[in-house]
Amino acid sequence: MKRKTLDLIVSTGGLVLAGLLLIAGLVLTSNANFANNYVKDQLSQQNITFKNADTLTEEEKAQACVVEYAGQQLTTGKQAECYANNFIGLHLKSTADGKTYAELGAPQSELRAQVAEAQKTNAPNLAELQAQLAEVTQQRDTVFKGETLRGLLLTSYGFSEFGAKAAQFATVAYLAAAAMFILALFGFMHSLVTPKTATFAAPEQKSERIPANV
Repeated sequence: MKRKTLDLIVSTGGLVLAGLLLIAGLVLTSNANFANNYVKDQLSQQNITFKNADTLTEEEKAQACVVEYAGQQLTTGKQAECYANNFIGLHLKSTADGKTYAELGAPQSELRAQVAEAQKTNAPNLAELQAQLAEVTQQRDTVFKGETLRGLLLTSYGFSEFGAKAAQFATVAYLAAAAMFILALFGFMHSLVTPKTATFAAPEQKSERIPANV
């Protein structure tokens, strides 16, 4: 194959690949922008604001990100992760000895059964059991709301991470497209200065030996 022809084929392929990488980068950038804007819009509608620095408790001050975002409105995925894990999660640990909504279901059902039985027999500890049931019910409601909000915030954080990864891949795609474009240009330039008769990996021609006695 002639070297000029090979240069043109490879350079054209490089341009096509550069174009495909550019398109992929544009698609990834669009997805990244959508993810970031969507997360920001959804979080902004919640009107969640971190506590001011001067109102933080000692436990809250021990959370570096809570101090960093103190007084700021929650609008980003990183802020959502911090608020979910380091603020809500922190307070959930101090509610009902850190038990989850599911774990509080058994003691709540047990207390309801005890209250129902005490009401039938008019037991003297009825008021005490009712107070315990009310406390467990309130704790379970609080934990349910906290876990629900925490889950929603972490979902937003996960969605924002997909956007961040898309932005990173888009940058790689742009760099690869630029590199392929430059290499393709060099290929076309090389084809211009390559003689038309130059070949690439041409087979060697064997010369016939003439017998010495002929």
